[in-house]
Amino acid sequence: MSSPPPLAGGLQGPQALRPLLETALEALAEGAAERGGPLPRGGPAAVEARVREAAGELLPAHGADADEALRAVVGAVAAGAADPADPLCAAHLHCPPLALAAAADLAASALNPSMDSWDQAPAASALEGLLTAALAVEVHGETTEADTGADALITTGGTESNQLALLLAREQAAVHGHALHVLVGENAHHSLRRAAWLLGMPEPVTVPAPAGVLDPAALDEALTELPGPPGHFLVAATAGTTDAGLIDPLTDIADLCAAHGARLHVDAAYGAGLLFSDVHKAKLHGLDRADSVALDLHKLGWQPAAAGVLTVRCAADLDILGHSADYLNADDDTEAGLPDLLGRSLRTTRRPDALKIAVTLKALGRTGLGALVDQVCDRAREFADLVAAHPGFELYDKPAISTVLFRPTDADDDHIARVRRTLLTDGTAVLGRAQLDGRRWLKATLLNPHTRSEDLAALLALVEGISPR
Repeated sequence: MSSPPPLAGGLQGPQALRPLLETALEALAEGAAERGGPLPRGGPAAVEARVREAAGELLPAHGADADEALRAVVGAVAAGAADPADPLCAAHLHCPPLALAAAADLAASALNPSMDSWDQAPAASALEGLLTAALAVEVHGETTEADTGADALITTGGTESNQLALLLAREQAAVHGHALHVLVGENAHHSLRRAAWLLGMPEPVTVPAPAGVLDPAALDEALTELPGPPGHFLVAATAGTTDAGLIDPLTDIADLCAAHGARLHVDAAYGAGLLFSDVHKAKLHGLDRADSVALDLHKLGWQPAAAGVLTVRCAADLDILGHSADYLNADDDTEAGLPDLLGRSLRTTRRPDALKIAVTLKALGRTGLGALVDQVCDRAREFADLVAAHPGFELYDKPAISTVLFRPTDADDDHIARVRRTLLTDGTAVLGRAQLDGRRWLKATLLNPHTRSEDLAALLALVEGISPR
């Protein structure tokens, strides 16, 4: 009987991983060379055919050589990837991860802690506690002794964070015997409305967001007209909209929430990274007053997905997530001092995403992270200036963070869509799309700190080269 395949952990794990890592790295390089740009050529059918050829039979009676399987499948996925490390891959809030963070993520995969009980993740749970405490203070600031203090949870991203924020607000309202009414701007992320649906809550009240940001006067009117006592409203504001990267007037909104007794959640999945920058953090003035905040470090944090966080200004808000399962957090174990992790997430098994984040924060520090934020914001302003100065293009507005909306002058919406799909099929550039002010725009989301001026010019030239039909 043959020996079982080697494991990634234990004393022999690193030795077993080393040759496989060499193969995987070679396959990544070969795949990138085959791709030759930000996206594979030929569209979905060509990519599927390439993957099908490499994968072959995925559950054969007898397996292939490990090195061969690794090289073939990783190489095909790399060849068919949308590579956020390419400067012309700029469609989404999809950052190129730092090599350091990816290396730490490899260590997390090898060790494979499961963050649902201390005996599965002793050191990882301690590290997560240190990280969440630090991020909570970063967002909400130091609290007074009379306060219970801020806290944070690690999530899979803004969607999970927003859902948790609605759940916490609903349960807080229920403590006082109230149903919760949620108010969101027209510019809010789709996950907030979906979260209300998943939680069996009424459809959120939609507040006008002219020019892409929530209107405080309209919010005041909506809060005034809603019936009921204070404490059963949740206002969800946005710091970094998905379409244009715009930031709601957080201080004005926080003032209104205080006046009306409403709870405030800020979806800052994109924008919270500005906190690391001395140049840009003033754009988030008022964020610290929110009851809860969503932030994604797989956006302006350069982490491999997933690296989401939900912070809360009052740690006691998280008590409602407490849950008991005897095999994970038995009362006598907890009383004996074993940490209870089950209330730190709605998930049971979950990865130690805190590891890669903690390594990155320690290695780069505030100055290093801030420099990356400044770099991409500077490039966005440079690209916006390039668009504005070009007679063949129209700029939506100066970027608030690192997203630039633009379109060829006098083009119709069909041409905008055709430009984007042509670039995708050719594999030459990846641009997003946004619908604002009744028109369709091309969207460049610049999250690559290695992007150069000549890359921006090349991107604009590619769009310019596609003639209207």
